[in-house]
Amino acid sequence: MTDSLVSSASGADTPTTFIELDALIRANYADMRPQFQAGAAFLLDNPGEVAVSTMRAVSTRAGVQPSTLVRLSQYLGFPGWGELRALFVERLAVTPKAYAYKAQSLVKRNNSDILIEEIFQAQRANLDASEPKNADELLRAAKTLTKARHVHIAGFRAAYSVAFMLEYLYRLFRPSVTLIKGTAGSLAMELRAVTAQDATIVISFAPYSIEAVQVAEAAKRAGSKLIALTDSAVAPVALQADHTILFSHESPSFFPSMAAAVAVAESLIELVISLDDDKAVKRLEQAEDELYQSGAYVKAGSK
Repeated sequence: MTDSLVSSASGADTPTTFIELDALIRANYADMRPQFQAGAAFLLDNPGEVAVSTMRAVSTRAGVQPSTLVRLSQYLGFPGWGELRALFVERLAVTPKAYAYKAQSLVKRNNSDILIEEIFQAQRANLDASEPKNADELLRAAKTLTKARHVHIAGFRAAYSVAFMLEYLYRLFRPSVTLIKGTAGSLAMELRAVTAQDATIVISFAPYSIEAVQVAEAAKRAGSKLIALTDSAVAPVALQADHTILFSHESPSFFPSMAAAVAVAESLIELVISLDDDKAVKRLEQAEDELYQSGAYVKAGSK
């Protein structure tokens, strides 16, 4: 694709809402030049910051030239940067917590050499950054899950812990939930069970696991609703997702922080329960009683 307007190249109209802009960028991301991809990824991953920052500040954070943002705006069908940024300002008006995200993003790591303090500070920052990105999308994803015949969950390597927790919590009140493991080369066989009546949740973050991408692609081929829990709106598992739930994972440690990933996963389950009314609560109570009766839980006061 050339750098002509996307509206004429793809046949799409100029976006009038942030949701439309999100969909347009995802649809054309693979065909963008690398600098446009860098700018577009930053826009979708940091909408609150874009709304309250200057073009020069955004370009610095995105690692591109200000002129690139102007050309990207035109590529997406806008006269210039101001018109594109207006969609982010409009989004901010209905997402006031984005101000908190912007404020938190200005807080740099403490210069202290106390590692524990820095790690906890990073966890709090990740939670603050992730919350305003997902308020509406979490609810939409939860509604999709309540309508699904069966829910498949996948996460590999470091993301496996989040996938396992999500499946464990979900199965406490819903039996039709499966954790895709791919053990001993069984991934292809497990994916055969995914159908158009199902929903598939994939957890993945950079560097993205090839198995996670394979699950996402198989889910879309099967017609399953795809929910991506990931670190970027243009991550490989997110580009074709029906719902993308973002989490931040910055850390002073050698390994990414999973605190925000766990938080969004837990939030998703809580919303599903709230939408399922008393039925989910009754099944949860029943599961808890059975676990106590089976001896899986230690009763208070027992020796």
